[in-house]
Amino acid sequence: MKKLFLIIGAPGSGKTTDAQLIAAKYDNITHYSTGDMFRAEVSSGSKRGQIIDTFISAGNIVPIDIAIETIVGAIKKAPTDVVVIDGYPRSGEQMTELDKYLENEPEVELVNVIEVEVSRETAFQRVLGRAADAQVVRADDNEEVFLNRMKLYTDPLAEIQEFYTQKNILKIINGEGTIEEIVNEMDKFIQSRI
Repeated sequence: MKKLFLIIGAPGSGKTTDAQLIAAKYDNITHYSTGDMFRAEVSSGSKRGQIIDTFISAGNIVPIDIAIETIVGAIKKAPTDVVVIDGYPRSGEQMTELDKYLENEPEVELVNVIEVEVSRETAFQRVLGRAADAQVVRADDNEEVFLNRMKLYTDPLAEIQEFYTQKNILKIINGEGTIEEIVNEMDKFIQSRI
């Protein structure tokens, strides 16, 4: 039985870095970022990658069927029993489709959804700071795309929070502290649930 943890947070919340650092500490945890999975597909030059690229480069959400296919495939092929995926779900539709899928999937249990909560100002500073410091700037690290990505994140957030709160599996972590503080809190929580 695969134990699945989903990590959500605004662009620049640090969710990918947090998940990577936790997975790196343990042999029994695999981390996948939906963004990384999608970017890998784009760089492969596949037809699916070309479709994904048109959405990502505009800061839009990848279509549900492509996202679910990519995510479900990754979970099932994961080399460990604990899988941490960040950046998903990003819409009410993605959430309900994933939930429907998992209801009929005896091999995967969604243990918790962890939200890394940061202010809009912190997210903005981190994303534009990332662009300023990067040797290779991501196409989606600019102000216009950031504002679009932020809106896409915040619009369905209340619905997502409500849904997972009702299931009693939402954990909110303050993402304003140092990376070490945030990772320690998230790590302790994940370890307490596996």
